[in-house]
Amino acid sequence: GTGTPPAPGYNVEIERMILSFARSDRLRVSFGRYHTPINYWNTAFHHGQWLQTSISRPEMIQFGGRFLPVHFVGALLEGTVPAGGWNLGYKAGIGNGRGNVISRAGDAGDNNDELSYLANFFSKPDKIYGLEFGGSFLADTISSAGGAKVPEQIVNAHVAYSKETPEFIAETANVRHDVPGVGLLWSHAYYIQGAYRFPWDGRKWKPYYRFEHIGIPAADIAFATVPQLDGSTLGLRYDASLYAAMKVEYRTWTRGPGSTRDSGGFFQLSFTF
Repeated sequence: GTGTPPAPGYNVEIERMILSFARSDRLRVSFGRYHTPINYWNTAFHHGQWLQTSISRPEMIQFGGRFLPVHFVGALLEGTVPAGGWNLGYKAGIGNGRGNVISRAGDAGDNNDELSYLANFFSKPDKIYGLEFGGSFLADTISSAGGAKVPEQIVNAHVAYSKETPEFIAETANVRHDVPGVGLLWSHAYYIQGAYRFPWDGRKWKPYYRFEHIGIPAADIAFATVPQLDGSTLGLRYDASLYAAMKVEYRTWTRGPGSTRDSGGFFQLSFTF
């Protein structure tokens, strides 16, 4: 592994290294740097843009984004249990929380001695193949730029149907901050994405649409740099082969009440091998 010695406290710094010990499908213990299992998209698609239908991730879980912690450094327990065909899964972890730059959660070490805790539960029932639903919880403490400590709790829920006729993903995340001198504040975000792969022409064409929203209270000092969002994405994916896909998108968005509406077109060519 690479990295610098941990600073005083509980910080651990590991980059792109995971050590895992598996007893069975029901229990695996890992240590290292992960995509935080607080969000379905974050663990289902990782960095593979060819894997995801759209060009970009939803903004609530963008790389470099600040609403949800994308990366996590620490220890993780995970496993699956058949449970009479419900196929229940779990993940539980402890590690670094957000750093001085909240978009680098865990990567460069925590900015205080408060560890982050998370739990994730989901089900993939046999009777509806392709369906997954579940929820997650994360607790942390953020040290704001002014030095105040802000307790943070994140609650996330998702439902996803990965059969491509149709494909459907919906997630919601609520972030609670206990801001000193202000009290409890809730920020929220969600997205809904639907797609359908046409049966003709070798099933190469797949149109899709996504609506997403991020709402931040003005008094939330911990999220002072997180922009609001109401946006729509309309796109078309064309799988030229088993290993290459072309995607074209039109996006339109605003950044809160009274803001100017922006729009743009985007194109991507992605590969797998």
